[in-house]
Amino acid sequence: MNVLVLRLSALGDVAMTIPAIYSVARAYPQHHFVVATAAFTSRLFIGPPSNVEVLALTKEESRGVVGTWRLLRRLRGISVDAVADLHNVLRSWAVDAFFRLRGKPVVMLDKHRSERRAILGHQTQTTRPFIQRYFDVFARLGLPAKPQFTSLFPDRLPPLPSGFVRADDERWVGIAPFARYRTKTYDLDQMQEVVRLTAEAGCRVFLFGARGAEAEQLGEWARGQERVTVVAGRLRLEEELALMARLDVMLSMDSANMHLASLVGTRVVSFWGGTTPDCGFLGYGQQESDALVAGLPCQPCSIAGGTTCPRGTFECLRCIPPSRIVEKLLLIPNS
Repeated sequence: MNVLVLRLSALGDVAMTIPAIYSVARAYPQHHFVVATAAFTSRLFIGPPSNVEVLALTKEESRGVVGTWRLLRRLRGISVDAVADLHNVLRSWAVDAFFRLRGKPVVMLDKHRSERRAILGHQTQTTRPFIQRYFDVFARLGLPAKPQFTSLFPDRLPPLPSGFVRADDERWVGIAPFARYRTKTYDLDQMQEVVRLTAEAGCRVFLFGARGAEAEQLGEWARGQERVTVVAGRLRLEEELALMARLDVMLSMDSANMHLASLVGTRVVSFWGGTTPDCGFLGYGQQESDALVAGLPCQPCSIAGGTTCPRGTFECLRCIPPSRIVEKLLLIPNS
C-alpha cells in the first residue's frame, strides 16, 4: 500500500509528526509512505526508514489557491492507496477531496475541538496529546503502531558544527527564549537574568532563535559573557540539531525548539504561559515534571497561543523567578 501523509507546514508541528511516521513505517515495512511537507520542514526527516519518501513542496506549491492546484497536479502523478491527513486545514481538505473522489480512504487528524473548548473553560483538565493523535490517524487507516522512535540519530551523532568543541568537564545548556506568540514567551528581561545566572553557575550556554531581530537581541545578552554563545542565525537547521543532541538540557518555551530538542532525545525544561501541557503539545518523550507552569487559575487562556492577555497583566509570564528556572536546569543530570 502507498500511503500519502500530509503535514504541510509549521516547523514544530511537523517535528511532532516524525515519531509517529517513523514508528508506523518501521512497523509496516511492506508499505510505502510519501510525506508531503514544505521544503524547509522536509529537512527534519533525517535518517528515515527506507520505506519513507519525503516530498518537499516548493514555495509555489505551498501558498494560496494557485499553490493548492499546483500541489494537486503534482500529487496526481503519485500512486496513492490511502491518505493520512495529519494537518486538517483547508489546503489539506482539497487534497483529501481529490483522493476521496477517486475512491481512496482518507483519515484526518481529529483536533478534539470540544475538548479544547472544555479546557479553556476550565471544565476539564487535559486533552489527548497531539503526538498520540497522529498515531490515531494511522490506526484508523488500519495501521496501529506503538512508539518506536528514540532520536533522529539513534546510532551515531553527527559531527559538531565547525568551531564547536566540548571540554570533558563542561555542562552544555541550550536556551531558546522566543516563541511565536507573546502569551508563550517568558519575560525577556527575566530571561536575560536566567542566561547570566546559568553562565555564572559554570555552564556553557547556547542561545537559539531566528536570524534578524532575535539574533541581535541574543547578541546583546551574550556581550561580555565568555560562556555564552549565540547560535541564532549562525547554523543551518541540521547543524542546530547536531548541537542540540549534545546538550545536557534545553530550556524552551512552548515552541518549535522544544520539539526539535525532543527529536534528538535531549531533555527539555519547558516554560508555559498562556498555554500549558494540558493543551496537548508537550514534546515527544518529555516529562511533565520538567514543565514550568505558574498554575494560575486563568491558565491556559488559549490552546496554541495569542498576542494578548485576557487579564492584561501577563502575570503567568513573570511570576516564576529566574532563580527557580536556573535551579531546575541545574538539577537535570548531565547526559
